[in-house]
Amino acid sequence: MTTGDRCKRVGRVHVLTDVVLQARFSHVELARRALAGGAEAVQFREKGGSTRELIGVAREMAALCRGAGAVFLVNDRVDVALAAEADGVHLGQSDFPLALARRLLGEHRIIGGSATTLEEARRCVEEGADYVGFGPVYPTGSKADAAPARGLGLLREVAAAVPVPVVAIGGIGIDNAPDVVRAGAHGVAVISAVCCQEDPAEATRRLLEALEFTTS
Repeated sequence: MTTGDRCKRVGRVHVLTDVVLQARFSHVELARRALAGGAEAVQFREKGGSTRELIGVAREMAALCRGAGAVFLVNDRVDVALAAEADGVHLGQSDFPLALARRLLGEHRIIGGSATTLEEARRCVEEGADYVGFGPVYPTGSKADAAPARGLGLLREVAAAVPVPVVAIGGIGIDNAPDVVRAGAHGVAVISAVCCQEDPAEATRRLLEALEFTTS
């Protein structure tokens, strides 16, 4: 698969659904609204609930994404991704081993790996990641155990060093999204910039517009 093929599959705007930072919308409703705004990828991230409940929610979200022509990813839970026939998974450094996930999911599904350093980014690629989620680029309150902000300089270094798309995450919104793309990121992954906004669909739309006018 060429880098261009990977970029097309991965998408530029990833919306991670969250029901901890906000309680107005469910995962499914957030997915629906983000897709209405043009989200190219939706990632289901839920650490609580039974496996059966997660599969049920994931199936609804997967159907919405298929209808919208968007990618549907499941955070961490390879079993839930398989059961929901998701397009792929996103795995952190301490989550399910990425290389093993590739063996289970096959070559046609998308696998993203989180990295906070250049070494972790390279390891993600070595283990078969289709893209690297790098961050936090900026300080963020969306994740309690987030690493210190890495900044645009290291993002630029990582993007130049790995042969797969880099999706920047952490403290990214409409104002600074163009900066991370100019630093070499293929796209952005956001939580509060969409989920915690009054109108998640409009927030997604504005984020896409900000990237469309940016040249990497």
